[in-house]
Amino acid sequence: MPEPLRVCFVSSEVAPLAKTGGLADVAGALPRFLHGKGYDVRLFMPMYSRINALKLGAQPVAAVQDVPVDLGSHRYRFSLFTVTLPGSTLPVYLIGCPPLYDRPGIYSSGPDEHVRFLLLSRAALDSCQRMQFSPHIVHCNDWHTGFMPMYLKSIYAWDRLFAGTKSVLTIHNIGYQGIFSSTSAGDVGLGMATHLLHQDDLRAGRINSLKHGILYADAITTVSPTYANEIRTDQYGMGLQDTLRARGDAVLGILNGVDYAEWNPETDKYTPHHFSASDLSGKEKVKQDLMKRMHLRFGRRTALLGIVSRMTVQKGFDLVFDPLPRVLATRDLAAMVLGSGEPRYEEFFTRLQQRFPSKVVYHRGYHDELAHLIEAGSDMFLMPSMYEPCGLNQMYSLRYGTVPIVRRTGGLADSVQPIDPATGQGTGIVFNDYNSEAVSWALNTALTLYQKRALWTRMVLNGMAQDFSWERQGGLYVDLYERLVAA
Repeated sequence: MPEPLRVCFVSSEVAPLAKTGGLADVAGALPRFLHGKGYDVRLFMPMYSRINALKLGAQPVAAVQDVPVDLGSHRYRFSLFTVTLPGSTLPVYLIGCPPLYDRPGIYSSGPDEHVRFLLLSRAALDSCQRMQFSPHIVHCNDWHTGFMPMYLKSIYAWDRLFAGTKSVLTIHNIGYQGIFSSTSAGDVGLGMATHLLHQDDLRAGRINSLKHGILYADAITTVSPTYANEIRTDQYGMGLQDTLRARGDAVLGILNGVDYAEWNPETDKYTPHHFSASDLSGKEKVKQDLMKRMHLRFGRRTALLGIVSRMTVQKGFDLVFDPLPRVLATRDLAAMVLGSGEPRYEEFFTRLQQRFPSKVVYHRGYHDELAHLIEAGSDMFLMPSMYEPCGLNQMYSLRYGTVPIVRRTGGLADSVQPIDPATGQGTGIVFNDYNSEAVSWALNTALTLYQKRALWTRMVLNGMAQDFSWERQGGLYVDLYERLVAA
């Protein structure tokens, strides 16, 4: 291209400033990658009360202070502040609107939840206008920014600043769609362009934020190629499969990248011993230290299974209720589990620890250091997901020589290759069926292979050789951006 790409990137959460899941990781990493390549990236997010703007040295953007925005019968005013994303030189633009963002959590169940993110979308575009920033690409993320592509084609279409702008919508999890009542249609702020709203949905009494992004974005991406195919099926589309199928080639999947500056066994700040593919001795030391610290019984041939996850239906933990206790009772296996979520899963792992006190430790909640130690010290890592748009832990595991045990779905299918014992090719244990028998087969297969040391080491080294860096995955986004602008 004759000039560096200009990208307006908008997300409801950005790591490490505000995070509930993988969306924040991508929203922190991809713009940082683009900025490092010399592109002009403006990253917008809400200024939640949990963000310590003073500590971050937030500076007001002079041209964007006390700006009025009308959303139906609501009138809000916002101001823009800039900080530097921790650990980088990337500027982040924080949209300050206390009535909407000064709340205990990032998200809420309040009746104005849709308004909070309609304002995010409008404020980001208004800020571009006031800063005279003409983006080649507006990159939206999930339902929170679903109306931005429509806005560009309607209420902002008059402004030559956006004449060449293309929009990209990334779906991180199609299960969250931002549905609200059609009685609030005026809040979208379309004025005379209200006819652009999905009319069948309006008649049914609802407005679907994500659906409008799919309808109007110039390109729709998901966070893995397999997930891009899955969400166009009746099984996984969650009501949007027909809308996605109608967009044809505009829908594509790009696997998320991994921040290898943070997840690297050679430099990990949380692990007492470092290791690499050429010297795995440190991995065994981390395992021994971790098991001793957690009072787990350690034997020379004991395999350590790791789990770090949100405890939800999506993650497939219903499937482990029967097989995991049986395997623990009959095989030389210990388990280290970290996570929280639905009470039934938390209760299961609590009871499991009580039943096998020398074999199982369950830590409720999340803890950065422990997450890194589990990835580094475990021999194998279980992810039996019902569906998994991308998943990151399986890629962390590969980097740390920890063999993933995964179900063939979404990003798990795209990042883990099943081991072929005959050839030694493959990086993990992959099962297809969503049932407890499949999990039992996978766990027992992994434990049998673990006793075949040469084959197991080959699988470990195969995994450590994989490259899921943002240097590689981010380049695929650049290719997409450039194709859209050239078109």
